[in-house]
Amino acid sequence: MDVILVTDIGCHGIIDKSFLTHTVHGLHGRSIALATGISAALNNPSKKVIVFIGDGGATIGMQHLIDAAHNRFNMTVVIHNNMLYGMTGGQPSEFTPYGFKTPTLPEGGQKTGYDICKLISSIDGVSYVARLEGVSDFSEQLAEAFSKKGFSMIEVMEICPSYGVKANPGMKLSKIVESAGLSIKKFVDNETEGYHTVVHADRKSLFSNDDAIQPGFSSTLNEPLRLMFCGSAGEGVQAAAEFLLKAGVNSGLHGTKKGSYPVTVGVGFSAAEVILSPEEILYTGSPNPDVICVTSADGLQYAKKTLAGMKGGKLFIDSSLDVPETKAEIFRFPFREQGGAKNSSLYSLFYFLKVTEILPMDALLSVFNENKIAKKFDLDKMFLAFA
Repeated sequence: MDVILVTDIGCHGIIDKSFLTHTVHGLHGRSIALATGISAALNNPSKKVIVFIGDGGATIGMQHLIDAAHNRFNMTVVIHNNMLYGMTGGQPSEFTPYGFKTPTLPEGGQKTGYDICKLISSIDGVSYVARLEGVSDFSEQLAEAFSKKGFSMIEVMEICPSYGVKANPGMKLSKIVESAGLSIKKFVDNETEGYHTVVHADRKSLFSNDDAIQPGFSSTLNEPLRLMFCGSAGEGVQAAAEFLLKAGVNSGLHGTKKGSYPVTVGVGFSAAEVILSPEEILYTGSPNPDVICVTSADGLQYAKKTLAGMKGGKLFIDSSLDVPETKAEIFRFPFREQGGAKNSSLYSLFYFLKVTEILPMDALLSVFNENKIAKKFDLDKMFLAFA
């Protein structure tokens, strides 16, 4: 890839769908940190990393921005500055100018907002810094910034149509910018050398084939299998998925895993999608699983829509739960009663493998018994319950 696009949380994030390519979409304020890692790994100034971030994201990730400029990482950062947090209701950011009103700051800003161009241009070694008003075609200025090696940045002044205009009726963007003392100009335009990652050729690569897992078992699987575990946080969902993944790889298969859970980790649902295949897999997750294991009410609620769309496949579900509408083949077992809530997902994993036999049970036991979880898990009790 010659161009890598990294976007942030915020209203500007809808820019993703404007491109006919994938983008890397980071957490709020972390897009520049992600871009830094990408830039360092590419280690090639002819590859262009472009970051789109709002003034809210730049406020949260200010240290990432300063650090990227200070180290001259090869990237262009485009800051969409509409002077408030638009996506969350119009709270002020550190870019909100003096006197500028927002829904949560009706009296207007009581301090001067950041002059980010002045701040970044003071850092030695940056290649390009400019501020413009985003009211016309400014593609030539973007192209100029993109053409630079090292670190470049453009601040695009905007006004939020949902909150900025309503809170400041009659005010024009140009007047706001002028009143804030923010100059519309090019601050820096230099030819500089970008960041060079020091490569230690004497150190072993993390991707060395020497560390490839040598299969000790074989699988009967001759086509991809997509399985989803759905349960509650703290009940072994992610662990069950990882044991299956490792057992699959240990049986000569390729595998991927994708975990899903609420932002507040440790509460609510927990889900994990595993794909096993005799062929190489280039993605994670699947909206159309072949098998779903549901072990709690949280998991059932999470999986209900997916289950309704299944035209076949298998559903392994705890006996205490109502079976939802689905065309999947149903397998019911008291996972929670027999194994307890904490081990219910592990019970569903072993039960699934006992029924389907897509892998040797010994393949699963070999990876399971190496884990500390096995020391507190009664395998004999479980297999007796399955009998």
